[in-house]
Amino acid sequence: MSTFMDLCTPEDISPPATPPNTYFARPAQRLRSSYIDPSFGDNPTQLATVLDDQQLDYIRKVKTIFQQLTPEQKQFFLYEIINCCDSQQLTFVSDIIAPKLKIDFLKELPIEISLHILSFIDDPRTLGRAASVSTFWNSLLKDETTWKTLCLKHQYRRRNSSISGVALLGPPVRRLNFSYREYFKRKYNIEAAWAQGGKVKTCFDSLDSGLVTSLQFDDEVIVVGCDNHKIEVFNTTTGKNISTLEGHEGGVWALQFKGGEKHDPERLLVSGGCDRDVRVWDLNKGTLKHVLRGHTSTVRCLKMRDKRIAVTGSRDTTLRVWDLQRGTMRHVLLGHQASVRCLDVHENLVVSGSYDSTARVWDINTGRCLHVLTGHYSQIYAIAFDGSRVITGSLDSNIRVWSAETGQCLATLHGHTSLVGQLQLSGSTLVSGGSDGCLRVWDLDNYECVHQISAHDNSVTCLQFDDKRMMSGGNDGRVKLWDIKTGRLIRYFTQPAKTIWKLQFTDTRAVVVMQRRRNSNPEEGRTAMEIHDFDIGDVPELNPNINCIEADEDAIMQSTS
Repeated sequence: MSTFMDLCTPEDISPPATPPNTYFARPAQRLRSSYIDPSFGDNPTQLATVLDDQQLDYIRKVKTIFQQLTPEQKQFFLYEIINCCDSQQLTFVSDIIAPKLKIDFLKELPIEISLHILSFIDDPRTLGRAASVSTFWNSLLKDETTWKTLCLKHQYRRRNSSISGVALLGPPVRRLNFSYREYFKRKYNIEAAWAQGGKVKTCFDSLDSGLVTSLQFDDEVIVVGCDNHKIEVFNTTTGKNISTLEGHEGGVWALQFKGGEKHDPERLLVSGGCDRDVRVWDLNKGTLKHVLRGHTSTVRCLKMRDKRIAVTGSRDTTLRVWDLQRGTMRHVLLGHQASVRCLDVHENLVVSGSYDSTARVWDINTGRCLHVLTGHYSQIYAIAFDGSRVITGSLDSNIRVWSAETGQCLATLHGHTSLVGQLQLSGSTLVSGGSDGCLRVWDLDNYECVHQISAHDNSVTCLQFDDKRMMSGGNDGRVKLWDIKTGRLIRYFTQPAKTIWKLQFTDTRAVVVMQRRRNSNPEEGRTAMEIHDFDIGDVPELNPNINCIEADEDAIMQSTS
């Protein structure tokens, strides 16, 4: 008996003879839905309705012979079969073949290599689309390694901030069931909200119409010092006024609080102002702890080293070091010949800038003056200190960099054309703001100006930056958000106001205090505070009884364009 192999010679290869009764007529045109389900071979009952036993046996023999052919013979056999098919049958064959030709390369590779390939994708939107390709890809993209790598690429980790007492969004890696995927998603959405606009609550009446001199906030409270003798405390989430701290008999010009963190929930607030007194408050309870007396003129600036020690500077030319636990004075720092305008503290050292054109470095523990920094020829208005470098900004339009160890001037930074009243130092980056309306970003490793930005039409009144962004406010009533790396304007941050007094931001929020023009009389000012929330998924509904307005930032910007 000849086998199918005997028939398949190079000269004459032909399909097996058609067995009797195996042909049944098919219409030339038929609906695609009338074809048999390709999986019908797994259903004997359905199969019996199409083929009898003899036909089934013949097909099985052909299948066995086909499997014994060489690759070339198989190709020729398929070529002959396909040429016998009409267009509808070819479509049927195509529908069967197409899925079998699709190979999931990630599924075929070892899991470690598949994850390594995915680690080269920087765009989370691409990963999101990839997760929709198949169940396997979806499960693969739930692997924490991919999202941890993406967190590192986007620098979504604990970042430096000059704001004390503020909880940053560092990955809580010790937390049970922590997910880098969810952490990345949250951080990515926060970054998008910073760029495009989040939720903003604007509060008016609680601040009256007083001038705001100082601002600090954390995740729970916002503290605002005013020239109307009051300190107002607000809920950070809702904007509701929690309490008003009264007792000062003059305008409050400086304040700072410490605490409010998980390991240290109690907040201690220190304030000073025109009444010459320094007051120590239990901020959580809203009660007064101590009144510290000694200054003979306005307390113009203050810094807390911690919850035990604070240093104040006054128009009486002195600095004083206070024991906040006992409510007593430890040292009087004498030497300046005019008002002490600014100071900064780092560990056991304090630096001060004065209208006598000098800066000084002091030892907090002994009260001794270590260095007198002489070089400016006009009043010093701003100072920054990181423990090794002292930065001073002056009315002479210059910025000077000093060594805290030797007292020597390391560099003079030229560029501003007017008073330098705003400074912030972080690592080797310094940002300065002047009355010329300019922002300058400096690299202190080379003492070079990296970015010169014509930011405002009037004086820069406040600024802050971190490793990604920079915010500035000016007397032109504008608040602007900048890319710190490129110096590019990202967007206008608020509606135009009459003037901007103070601003501060963390990873997820920003607070801006300003004076707006009244609709009834544009010449009159109205104090307003805006709370911007970029962690939008966690924003609760506002209490309708609060005198606040909640709006979407995009709508605000459209109304001002």
